[in-house]
Parts: sequence; C-alpha cells; structure tokens
Amino acid sequence: MELPYLPEVAAYAAGIILPLCLVFASLRLLFHPLRNYPGPLIAKFTDAYAGYYAYKRSIHLATFQDFQKYGPVVRQGPNRLVFNTLKAVHDIYTNPRVTKGDAYRGSVTSKFSTIINAIDKSDHRRKRKLIGPALTERSMRTFEPVLHEQVDVFLRTLLEASQKHSVVNVSQSFRRLGYDIIGHLAFGYPLKTQTEEANRFVQHIIDLTSWRTYLLMNFPLLSRLELLLVLPCLRESLRFRGLVMDMIRIRSEKPADAHHDLYSMVADHIGKENGFQPAEFGSEAVFFILAGGTTTAATMSAMLFYLTQNPVVHKKLTEEIRNTFESGRDIHAGPKLSSCRYLRACIDETLRMSPPGLGISWRQQLAEDDGPFIVDGHVIPRGTQVGVSVYSILHNEEFFPDPFTFKPERWLREDNELDTVSKEVRDTMQRAFIPFMVGDRSCAGKALAYMEIGVTMARCSWYFDFEPASTGQPEFRGSTSRPGEYPVGDIFIASHEGPNLVFKTRGDRWKELEQDSQ
Repeated sequence: MELPYLPEVAAYAAGIILPLCLVFASLRLLFHPLRNYPGPLIAKFTDAYAGYYAYKRSIHLATFQDFQKYGPVVRQGPNRLVFNTLKAVHDIYTNPRVTKGDAYRGSVTSKFSTIINAIDKSDHRRKRKLIGPALTERSMRTFEPVLHEQVDVFLRTLLEASQKHSVVNVSQSFRRLGYDIIGHLAFGYPLKTQTEEANRFVQHIIDLTSWRTYLLMNFPLLSRLELLLVLPCLRESLRFRGLVMDMIRIRSEKPADAHHDLYSMVADHIGKENGFQPAEFGSEAVFFILAGGTTTAATMSAMLFYLTQNPVVHKKLTEEIRNTFESGRDIHAGPKLSSCRYLRACIDETLRMSPPGLGISWRQQLAEDDGPFIVDGHVIPRGTQVGVSVYSILHNEEFFPDPFTFKPERWLREDNELDTVSKEVRDTMQRAFIPFMVGDRSCAGKALAYMEIGVTMARCSWYFDFEPASTGQPEFRGSTSRPGEYPVGDIFIASHEGPNLVFKTRGDRWKELEQDSQ
C-alpha cells in the first residue's frame, strides 16, 4: 500500500522534534544550574556518558582522565558533580544533612532496600544496628577458627596445584575462598565452592548482577529496559536467590546459637518491630553474600600481582613473615601478626593502588533540609547528586606522591628505617586513604577484610614461593590506565581475573597442611 503523505508527515515531525531538541539543548547549556561546571559536552545533556563507561566497566578510568582534563570538579551528568578533593570527602560523606543519592534507586531490585542501597537514613541506621555486631573486631575474633578452616582448604588447593605443577588463577581461588567464608559468617553454611562445582555459579551471577545494577545507577533511563537486561541471567538469578533462601531455611531450623554468624545476631529481631521482615532479611542476605564474598578476593589477587611485579617488596615481605613465625600454624590474628608492619603496609598499598570498591557513592541533600549545601566552597543546587571517585582520590599525586608506583614503604612510620615519607605527607595520605569510605555509611566489613587478608597472605607467604606462570595471563574484560597496574573493571565493586601463578612449597613445611587435614 502506498503512503503518499509519508514524506510530508516525516518532514512535519522533524520540523517539530528538531526545534524541541534545540530548545532542550539550549536550556541545558545556558540556563541549567550546573551550566558553569566543566565536563564532557555530552554529560551536560544526558547520563548516557556515564552509562557508556559503566557498560565498558571503565568509568573509574574515564573519571580519572576527566579530572586531568577539566580539574578537581567535573560535571559527569546533567545533575551530577564528581569531586577530587579531600575537602569534598569530608563535606559529602560526614555531613548529616545528606543522604544517598537517587542513583541508588536503580540498585533496589526488590520491595526492600538493603544496608548498601537504603536511601532513607533512619532505615539505614536500623539495618546497620542489626548487622553491625556480626562484623565487629570482637565478633571476628570469635569467628576466626572458622575462617582458618577455610584458609586451610585454600592452602591445600595450592599444595595440590604445586605438586601437580599446575597453574593457579588466583582470582578464582580467592573468590571461592571468600564465598566459603561469607557462607559460614552469614549462616554457618558450607558453600564448598573451593572443593565442589555445585555452587560455583555464584561467581558469574554476582558479576552480572553487580554490572547490571551499576549500569542502571549510572544511566537510570535504562531502567525502562530492565527486563531486557535481566532476561539473559534470569535463570541463574533465581537459582542464586533460591540458594540464599535455602541457606536461611536450613539455618532457621537450628538453634539461634548453633553457630556464631549473622543469623545468630538477628534471629531474635526477624519479624519484630524495628527488626527485619522475613522477606527483607532475604534481600539483605543476598547483598551480604555479594559484597562480602568478592571484595577481599579482589585485594588479595591484586596483592599477589604486585608482589610478583616487585621482587624487592616480595622478598622483604617474605622475610618478615618467615622471621616472625616458627610455624604456619602460629599465624592468626593477634599481637604477633599485628607486629608484621610490612605486611600491613603491603595490604594498605594494595588497597590504595587497586581499591575493591571503585564506584562513586552518590549523595544528595536531604529533601527536608532547607539550608545551603556547600561542598569544597561550591554551593550545590538542590537535586544535584555529588560524590568523589575513590580511585581518583587514591591516585591523586597531591595526596600520594608517585601514585602509580607500588611502594609499601610510604605507609611505614618515621621510626622505621624504611621510612621515606615526611610526617606532613603521611598525615595527608592517612586522610586521603578511603578504600572503605568514611562516615556513617563506610564499609561495615573492614575488620573482617583486614583479618581475612592478613591471615591468608601471611600463611600463603609462609608455606609457598610463587611466581608468574610462563604460559601467560588470562584474558580479562577490564582495563588498566598504567603498565604494571592490576587490571580491574568497575562494576561498583572491582571485577578481576588472574594473575596466573605457579606455587612452590618451602622444603617440607607443607606437611603441616596434610597433617591438619587428617
């Protein structure tokens, strides 16, 4: 059928739409409250700029490069400003007059928000009060024997690989260790991803879920197409949620004090006023496993990468561990491990070089607050979301001299012979060291992270020597801004792969591991 009027209709439509687009663009350029802030041109009109780099998993690098080009304040979206100053860190994240930004609405995938994405401040305080006790240093000391059991399993997998002369992708090994630990910490549940295939699908679905959620946070318009983003992984998503629900059900059939875990801390508050609703706790458990099982793995993988890239550092760390402890069995959290200052310096330098939480934590002024919202001297218009880039802060040469060099010595105090940093520079570094963020929404799992990383790295260095595999490194859908920097992808948390390493035992010390397994 011929449509003789189609060209005329199209012309009329274009004549209406194009002027409207021009008017819209002019308003954004000439009259928008953020019009004077520098940034990529496309970011003045649409969140597609951030969405594009979120899709590529490289928004942390794009943001860092934007700071080099535009200065310490960049307009990253029509209503978003990202800062690269210490004053902004304080003004944004320790300010009682701000809350999480609307960007987090894209991360709420069920009826209930979680401690990670709760926008309402009182709701977040309630959740933190309930979950926080499970993650304190005192709680971690009680949980430590279970952690050691899982680290033993990890070390025995390295032993088996060394005896077979096999290559180990440590990223996969550390993630499985992290999931097994968090399974026990959450519900006393043996996921057994280190030794069995059944639950290893968790790694894939967590990566996909994190990437999809971060994409929606950066480009909210895509929420209209969320079904298309969910469908490819719907089956695995349901399988993962089913696994978590099974974990909760099995744990709830036991006495509350059967294990020292998250459930034992909150069991009396489920279904109660100011506690968790049953379905709400299910959503909380999903995010608890997602966050707790991945972030430490990223740090430990990166740390082994940097050690193999820096032989002098590797040698110093190995000597410290092996001179401090007479046996791998003696390595546990406490004064002796805390005395390994070079170990702590290597951990902190890894957290600085490759922070496990790369995403921008957006904040905005509380709706009920009518005072001026000022960030580093800038009066922020109402409705504007603001944040800092953790990656950019930790690689800002104003705060960290020679920021792309892995140098643990920068963290050692002045009374140490290896010290090369003045007190003034060190004080600045300490204020800028924000891998766990700051304020009332900082990472609740900091104590667990330091204990897990410290114990695992020390025991690994005690039993094994390791070096890069001669067969090369795994391909990774990520990117890195400098040679010698561990490649990570930004899906809010850090996605990662590798390095591939070969492990060799130290004499007959490995026999302790076989004895412990009997």
